[in-house]
Amino acid sequence: MVRYASAHVVATNPEKFAKARGEYVRTHFKNMREVAAAISGLSLKKAYTYLGNVTEHKQCIPFRRFAGAVGRTAQATEFKTTKGRWPVKSVHFITRLLKNAESNADAKDLAVDELIIKNIVVNQAPKTRRRTFRAHGRINPYQGHPCHIEIILSVPSSEVARSKDLDVASSSKKGKKIQAIEA
Repeated sequence: MVRYASAHVVATNPEKFAKARGEYVRTHFKNMREVAAAISGLSLKKAYTYLGNVTEHKQCIPFRRFAGAVGRTAQATEFKTTKGRWPVKSVHFITRLLKNAESNADAKDLAVDELIIKNIVVNQAPKTRRRTFRAHGRINPYQGHPCHIEIILSVPSSEVARSKDLDVASSSKKGKKIQAIEA
């Protein structure tokens, strides 16, 4: 059994990655999924400033998948959508996890100022079950929707120059196709 959902990413070179995970985090899964999607791929510095702006209501988290009954805001036009929110509790938990992953990277002697968020996985945890009392002696379920979060940070890999042989081969094929079309 794999502990991390994206363990295959780290398995190739574990010295270049730092991980952190939170289990049974008591914040809504749907909000956390949207926050994770918003910061995935950002550098660590940009993620911290963005999450700070969300806490201060200067920027919003765009809601794309779980956007039912989500209000519209002008701040969402930055992300080419209309719906957005400011899920402060989810931002708080994910900021704490990012700090944990950053300290794990520091312990591995990775360049902390160059780290990027390589992968974030948010899964649903089992619902917390309570009950609420209704009129006329009825009882309804009152459930929470916690989540599991996994964060993987990495140092950006160096670019490898493309071989000139591949360029020549592909251009000759294109040339033959163009000649065949023109003939």
